[in-house]
Amino acid sequence: MNQRRSFLKTSGKALGGLFFCGCGFAHASDSKEVFPKRVTPVFINGKRIKTIDVHAHCMFQDAIDLMGEDAKSVPPPTKGVPEHFIKINERIRAMEEQGIDMQVLSINPYWYRKDKETSAEICRLNNLHLAELCALRPDKFAAFASLSMQYPDLAVEQLEYAVKQQGLRGAAIGGSVLGQDFSDPKFHPVLAKAQELNVTLFIHPQSTPQLAQRFKGNGWMSNVIGNPLDTTIALQHLIYEGVLDKYPQLKILAAHGGGFLGSYAPRMDHSCFVSPQNCDPNIVLKKKPSEYLKQLYFDSLVFTPEALAYLVSQVGASQVVIGTDHPIPWEEFPVERVMATKGLSNADRIGILGGNAARLLNLKT
Repeated sequence: MNQRRSFLKTSGKALGGLFFCGCGFAHASDSKEVFPKRVTPVFINGKRIKTIDVHAHCMFQDAIDLMGEDAKSVPPPTKGVPEHFIKINERIRAMEEQGIDMQVLSINPYWYRKDKETSAEICRLNNLHLAELCALRPDKFAAFASLSMQYPDLAVEQLEYAVKQQGLRGAAIGGSVLGQDFSDPKFHPVLAKAQELNVTLFIHPQSTPQLAQRFKGNGWMSNVIGNPLDTTIALQHLIYEGVLDKYPQLKILAAHGGGFLGSYAPRMDHSCFVSPQNCDPNIVLKKKPSEYLKQLYFDSLVFTPEALAYLVSQVGASQVVIGTDHPIPWEEFPVERVMATKGLSNADRIGILGGNAARLLNLKT
């Protein structure tokens, strides 16, 4: 309690500098779809549905300040930066306009290049402030912890403390650590700890910097292509390297609908037959690569009801949760998009809107 009072008294800068920051430029949507603004609560067949957005961002200024000169690029330049400094009541009002009851906040990792001490302090501040924010409004906010994944031994300690002592719901991690994939055995202690704690690792991409030269030009391809590609590579490594067999209860949640994986997964099933020389004979998967999609979780940020229907057809409605990237307006009508998706039963919609996230993250409905 004293810690909480201290936070409320001393971290006006932190909460005043609590800016909800997404991974894209703010711009007006070009979509021709016209949806009415929905205000919570949401009902289906007379039943009150708690809607949960698992993909929403924030940052804290005191943690950013530890980046030194690199703080100039955190967050990266985006249109509408002043609007990221949002008061809590304004954020809740914006959520309600989207039909969202609860957001699960996360911070895109910007500290993977930092030394152990600096990275540890950045994550400590992030997790402290996230926990305090969730304690202030547990009905509206949950959060994923920040981890120093470049130091797996430290990340294991951070994850355990964040979950057991601070009540956070897992951790948000990048698509890799500076090009090192999480399928690498050095990261397995973190995966094992997440499985042991029964918490989720939320993979949020950081583009694919190895292709930076080819991403140059019009259209912000480093995000439009680089982000989903980064997630796709991360997930495919976890599948192909047998990591999901080694940790069968590991909960992995992938941003942006899992990148390109869901739309082209069957190609994986043919790779080792077409070109066996490119496959390790010592790795024998327990099922077809595409079948592991039903072991993963995906957010709904795929932009159209048609795309959402296809994702569900590939991974199952039980594996999809709402993701908006709020406050950046990639997805302004998350509830309407789910309701407009053909082929979903009411049970499917209830699950995607909030039931699946509640089960995945051990949240009360």
